[in-house]
Amino acid sequence: MLNFSAQLNPEQEAVVLGAEGPCLVLAGAGSGKTRVITYRVAQLLSQGVLPNEILLVTFTNKAAKEMMERVRQLVGEEIRLPWSGTFHHVGYKILRQHATVLGYQPNFSILDSGDSLELLKSCLKDEGIDRKEKRFPSPAVLQSVLSYARNAETTIEDVLSLKHPRFLTVRETIIRIAEQYQKRKIAANVMDFDDLLVNWHLLLAKSPELREKYARRFRYILVDEYQDTNHVQASIINLLAGHHQNLLVVGDDAQSIYSFRAADIKNILDFEKIYPQAKVFRLETNYRSTPEILAVANSVISNNSQQYEKELKSVVPSLAKPEVQVFADQKEEAQQIVGRLRELLEEEGIAPEKIAVLFRAAHHSQVLEMELMKNHLEYEYRGGVRFYERAHVKDVLAFLRVLNNQQDFLAWQRILNLQIGIGSATVGQIVEHLRQMSSFEDLRLIGPQLPPRAQLGWNNLWLILEALRAVPGNTPKLLIQTLLDSEYLVYLENEYPDFRERKLDIEQLAEFSQGAENLSEFLAQATMQETYQAAVDGRAGGKIILSTIHQAKGLEWEAVFVINLANGQFPNERALSEDGGLEEERRLFYVAITRAQRYLTLSYSLVSGFGGFLSGPSSFLEEISPTLLAVAGLTGQTVFSQPGAGGSDSEIQYLPEDQSRRGFLSDISDL
Repeated sequence: MLNFSAQLNPEQEAVVLGAEGPCLVLAGAGSGKTRVITYRVAQLLSQGVLPNEILLVTFTNKAAKEMMERVRQLVGEEIRLPWSGTFHHVGYKILRQHATVLGYQPNFSILDSGDSLELLKSCLKDEGIDRKEKRFPSPAVLQSVLSYARNAETTIEDVLSLKHPRFLTVRETIIRIAEQYQKRKIAANVMDFDDLLVNWHLLLAKSPELREKYARRFRYILVDEYQDTNHVQASIINLLAGHHQNLLVVGDDAQSIYSFRAADIKNILDFEKIYPQAKVFRLETNYRSTPEILAVANSVISNNSQQYEKELKSVVPSLAKPEVQVFADQKEEAQQIVGRLRELLEEEGIAPEKIAVLFRAAHHSQVLEMELMKNHLEYEYRGGVRFYERAHVKDVLAFLRVLNNQQDFLAWQRILNLQIGIGSATVGQIVEHLRQMSSFEDLRLIGPQLPPRAQLGWNNLWLILEALRAVPGNTPKLLIQTLLDSEYLVYLENEYPDFRERKLDIEQLAEFSQGAENLSEFLAQATMQETYQAAVDGRAGGKIILSTIHQAKGLEWEAVFVINLANGQFPNERALSEDGGLEEERRLFYVAITRAQRYLTLSYSLVSGFGGFLSGPSSFLEEISPTLLAVAGLTGQTVFSQPGAGGSDSEIQYLPEDQSRRGFLSDISDL
C-alpha cells in the first residue's frame, strides 16, 4: 500500500483514498487535478486492480501519456493501461473489434478532416449542386453543421436555426446530403472522427451483450475534464459505468467554455441527479495564483447561478492587487500595454514566454499586434493565424490592391477565384484580357468574351468593383465598409463555419485603416507588417504569447493581460442571445483571470467596436468589488491600491486628481 499523506493535501488525499462508487471531483483552477487522477490510478494498482480493468479517458493523448508517466514514477515500475487515451482513441479500439455489429468490416479506415470534406464534395455533386454556378454552403460549413448535430444529439434543422438561419431555405437538401454522406461512409467501410463516438455509443446501445461485457470489464472508470463532454460522450460513460458504478469524473463547471463544440455543462451539473448516491469532492486549494488574483476570480464566478459553489484559496504569497486600466481608444490601450510589457521584460526580468495577452475574440488582437510589430516586440499567436495572414483579410486587401493598381495581377487572381462560375482556366483567360486593358472602364468589355457560366461571376465582381470605385476619396475605411455590404459577405457565410468571426476581423481592419492618409499608404502598412512578422516567425527564442481565452485554457503565465473588456465586446453580444450564454461568457472571463500567477491587468477603451462607438466597461468588471482592484484613470495611468495588514484588502486608493472617479466602474458607462 502506497503512503500518499506527505505528497497530497487533505482535499486531494480524500479523493485518492476514498473515491469508491460514483464520485464527482470539482477541481478548481490550479488545484492539482492531474495529480489527483494519477495518484488515484496508482492507488488502485497498488490495491491489486489490474491495468486492463481501468478505463482512463482524457481529452488529449498528450494528457494521457503524461498521466501514465507519472503513474510509472509512483509505482516504480513500467506499467501500461491498455484502456487509456482520448474518447476517440478508446472508441476506435473497441469499434475495431466489433465493427461488424454495425455493418462495417473490422479493417475500416478513418477519414481525416480533409478526406471528409472530399466525400462531402462528392455528395454535393451527386445532389446536382455545382458551387461554381451558385452559392451553397461549402463542404466545410456542412461538415460543421453535421458534426455539431451528431455530438449534441440534435437535428440538422435545429443547428441551422441556431447557427445558420439563412440556410433553412435549403435544409431539405442539406438533410439529403447528410443521409447520402452516411450511406457512402458505410459503403466505403470508413468512419469519420464523429463516428468513433457515435458508433461506439450505438454499439453499446444496440448490443446488450457487449454493453455488459465492457461494463463488467471496467471496474474503475476515470474521466478527466468532464465539464467538456458532450451528450454522446456522457451517454457512453454512463452505459459503461452501469455495472460496477465506480465512476470518478473530474472537472470544473466554472471552466465549461466549449458549448460551441457541443460540450454540455449539464453533464457535470446533473451528475448527482444521475447518481443520487454520488460523493462530491472539492479541490479548492490553488497552487498557481496570488490571493489577490483569486479574490477577483471568486468574485466574478459567484455571479453565476448554475454552478457548484467553490472558493479558491491560495498558498502563494500575497502581491499587488490586479489592475483595471481605462483608455480612450484601442490604440492607446495597445500603446500602454506595450509600455507595461517593456517594464516586465526589462525592469522585472520576466521571460517573454511567461507573459500572455488574452482576448475574447481573434479580431480583438489586431491593434495590439500592430503596436508590437512597431516596437519590435516578438510574439507568438495562438488560437488561429495572425491577423494579416487570415484568408478573408487577404481577400479584402486584394480587392483594395486591384482598386489601387489595376496591373496587380496576383490580386486579380485572388478575387477572381472567389467568384462562382470562374475556374482556373477562366482566371488565366481574364488575366490575359486585363494585360491588354489601359483603363478601368475597358473592363466592361471582358464580360461578353467569357463562357456563359463565368459571366455571372464576372458580373457580380464588376458590381462590387463599381461600388468600390464610387466611394469618395478612396477612403480605406469606407471601401472596406462597402465591401462588407456586397456579395462578398454572402461568400463568407457560404464558405466558412465561423463567418461571423471573420466579418468581425474585417470590421476591425476597417477601424485600423483610419490611421492611414490614403489607400496606398494603408496597403503599404499592411504589407510591411505582414513581411516583418514572417521574418520574426523564423527566429528562435522566447516570445510574448497572444491568445484567445479558449485557446489558453489549461495554461498559465506569470503575467496576464486581458484586453478589450468593453461593453458589447466581452461578454460577446451574440453569445448573450443563446440559452445560458451570459453564464458561459462569465466562465470564460473566469478562465482568463485564473491563468495569471503573479500579475493580472484588465483593460478596456471608452471607444471600441465597429464604428467607434462610445462604450463603457464590461458588465463583468462592474460586478467586481472595487476594493479588490487597483483602478487606473482615463489617461491609462495606474492607480495602485495599498494592501492591508497581512495582505487583506483595504479601501481602494485614487490619485488626488482622480477623486471624482470613486464610482467609475459604474459611472463610466453613463458618459
